Amino acid sequence: MAHQSELIAEDIHAYLKSQEEKGLLRFITCGSVDDGKSTLIGRLLWDSKMVFEDQLAALSADSKRVGTQGENIDYALLLDGLQAEREQGITIDVAYRYFSTDKRKFIVADTPGHEQYTRNMVTGASTAQVAVILIDARKGILTQTRRHSYLVSLVGIRRVVLAVNKMDLVDYSAERFETIRKEYQLFASGLGFEEITAIPISALEGDNVLHSSERTPWYDGPALLEHLETVQIEDSAANRPFRLPVQWVNRPDLDFRGFCGTIVSGTIRPGDAVVVSSSGQTSRVARIVTMGGDLLQAVAGQAVTLTLTDEIDISRGDLLAAPEQRPAQSDQLEAHLAWLHEQPLVPGRSYLLKTTAGSAPAQVRQVKYKIDVNTLQQQSAGALELNEVGLCQISVSKSIAFDPYRDNDATGSFILIDRLSNATVAAGMIHRALSSESIEGRGQLPLDKVARAALKGQQPKVVWFSAPLEATASELPYRLESRLHSLGRHTCLLNGEILRGTLGEAVDEEAHLQRVAEVARLMTEAGLIVLVIAAAQSELVEELAADRFTVDELLHIQRGTKAVVEGSTVALSDQVTSLAEQVEWLLEKLPF
Repeated sequence: MAHQSELIAEDIHAYLKSQEEKGLLRFITCGSVDDGKSTLIGRLLWDSKMVFEDQLAALSADSKRVGTQGENIDYALLLDGLQAEREQGITIDVAYRYFSTDKRKFIVADTPGHEQYTRNMVTGASTAQVAVILIDARKGILTQTRRHSYLVSLVGIRRVVLAVNKMDLVDYSAERFETIRKEYQLFASGLGFEEITAIPISALEGDNVLHSSERTPWYDGPALLEHLETVQIEDSAANRPFRLPVQWVNRPDLDFRGFCGTIVSGTIRPGDAVVVSSSGQTSRVARIVTMGGDLLQAVAGQAVTLTLTDEIDISRGDLLAAPEQRPAQSDQLEAHLAWLHEQPLVPGRSYLLKTTAGSAPAQVRQVKYKIDVNTLQQQSAGALELNEVGLCQISVSKSIAFDPYRDNDATGSFILIDRLSNATVAAGMIHRALSSESIEGRGQLPLDKVARAALKGQQPKVVWFSAPLEATASELPYRLESRLHSLGRHTCLLNGEILRGTLGEAVDEEAHLQRVAEVARLMTEAGLIVLVIAAAQSELVEELAADRFTVDELLHIQRGTKAVVEGSTVALSDQVTSLAEQVEWLLEKLPF
């Protein structure tokens, strides 16, 4: 909804033009739980008359039913729209709201305060230009305050509003406000913020939200909305070197070849030189084509089609750049990763790395360290868990074009995607390219059978069928392997008698079985599910497996009077089930 204006009734065209020419500010509210983030945004929308009549009626009813302010309006309900949010009185997901004033348009992201929703906060902060960090005046700086401040700094936000909220609960104490301001300034001194503006507010009462409050005569700074309307946000994207990721090569006929994409930084004009970052080939811009006609100039944020004066090889995923300010090009990166998934990072596992220009398989070679975002201390780590942040070495399957994130967030950021589930597991910010000498453990990835099996979406297993020899020729192992294959599992079947001819005669039967067990071990190192058909006594199987497999890796199948599972031994009954039923019973009972 737009800000109310008399122009709407007097001259709708003039009003629309004024809206089009307004600047846009994206900001985020963050802080600890119950610091009043949703209430603050709700108050902004309410006092700015950004609430429709039907929303007002629903808000009044909801405030009485599930609100936390008794008979009064609960402004937080304007943002907390999920059922779980209203029941718990907390923010869980990121909520975006749009509003405008006479001076500026705004998109605000209300982000969760709980630690387990840190990944949601990172998502909201990734596009913001200003961060409003709320602090409860009674509690002061908390763990989540430090966490969110670090993450805000990590994603490149350089202007912060320190909103000391709930001043009404500390009698609008100037001393309390000044204590919190100084403490935060000291903590944030190493985070690289260019501007920190501290404002005492009461989101519930409206003090210093839209207008300066008489209850804080000792404060002579701007109200929150006044500051957001006037804070200087330079158009840094337009002032950066030209970058255009090619999203599509448009070839409608033999006489036209255009390279389509959205300019992520810089400015381009017909006649300007461009370089293809991957090949180094250069040309000049002939035309800047859009649906509305050719342009004499295009800037960051515009979707355009460029035609060039020369026929050079350019494909989807290439990056067009300014020749005098080329991006870096490397397949070895050092980057900060914010881990967003419940499953932890597996070093050595193949993920899909996606940038603005394209995507390629990649591996995290090493986690150099993780960062305790509460204390900003570096800690050694072999992996990253959900919501953790670390500095990692990443190997990409091909050389990619990029700028360091601090120089260009559009070309310096990426996401990691799990290649099996297609889930986005991490957000990355490239720090620099790595030389061959600086790559620790190059060529020696920390790969083990768990990592290899994880790539296949399974667990390494040995299923040893040790029934009497005549029973080992039954269809059960083959039927089980066929069923596993249909489920997308990677298997290998080892028949002891066939291996006898392949490996040669052993000194005795036990020596032969040791060979079979060793081959099975090698197969599990590849992350496979290995089905072994070899007659042996139960005690011998366990003895052979003791030095080669963990208890969880070995499944010993033998015949019995009934179908049971005891430890790693499975007794199957011929009388109880058919072959097909036995296969399904095994799949149900045993973790493959």
